[in-house]
Amino acid sequence: MKLGARDIPNAISLLRIILVVPVAMLLMDKRFDWALSLFVIAAVSDGLDGYLAKHYGWTSRLGSLLDPIADKMLLVTCFVLSGWLGLIPMWLVWAVILRDLLIVLGATSYHYLFGPFMGEPTLISKLNTVIQIALVVLVIFDQGFVALPEELIEVLIYAVLATTVVSGLGYASIWLRRAITHCQN
Repeated sequence: MKLGARDIPNAISLLRIILVVPVAMLLMDKRFDWALSLFVIAAVSDGLDGYLAKHYGWTSRLGSLLDPIADKMLLVTCFVLSGWLGLIPMWLVWAVILRDLLIVLGATSYHYLFGPFMGEPTLISKLNTVIQIALVVLVIFDQGFVALPEELIEVLIYAVLATTVVSGLGYASIWLRRAITHCQN
């Protein structure tokens, strides 16, 4: 199989998936400086692969699956380990995981019950992701570089919780409306 320029975004997504392991190992070893560096590289590469795919039309079905999988693997891993290390509350970790499970189960159920669909992230879901990333970055920064005000971390914790709940309910509503519409047709 010959790889070309249009495969670059998928290769970058695969690189992000590979980066999950060293980020996790560094977090477990409490090497927060290096963990944050790799996390930032992964975040920048996420923007780069999205730009390349959209700007040059290098989109693919594989890319539409790899990109969110890479994002979720990295974020969920960082959330779970941050909770395990006591850097964020475990109840927040569970809220984030349950929301992601709701989305995956809803999408999978819809696919098997009604057929293919195009998943589009909602505005609140995008905001949730940005706040999750900010929380992870600041928690790791707080541990590895400079202590940040506890209030800042706490505000982000509750912002993640609020956007997690609202976006989870939003997705549940979308799946329900789509199912009802499909059944009525």
